[in-house]
Amino acid sequence: MVKSVQVFGRKKTATAVAYTKEGNGMIKVNGVPIDLIEPATLRYKVLEPILLLGKKRFEGVDIRIRVRGGGATARIYAIRQAISKSLVAYYQKFVDETSKKENQGHPVELRQDPVGG
Repeated sequence: MVKSVQVFGRKKTATAVAYTKEGNGMIKVNGVPIDLIEPATLRYKVLEPILLLGKKRFEGVDIRIRVRGGGATARIYAIRQAISKSLVAYYQKFVDETSKKENQGHPVELRQDPVGG
């Protein structure tokens, strides 16, 4: 049996579906490695969950993400949400509750940045 979970992230009309399974840390979006996401100016937003939680948490899983609909920014936020939710779901289902709570209770929840005014 393959240990895997499938979750989705949404922003406006963009939907990203993340399929997470045991692996070696590979993360791909529509078949492209996450480090090559376009537009480059928003790449950091996609990498935030990885940078916040640390690469160590992502070493044991492969994440494949399919994203459709919406504009560039909405797609980026949907991908970001899908990555976060998939890691929490995987840890909850296959690792342990303590790790799940550590992932969820991170001081900077992966929410959108507030609009300043």
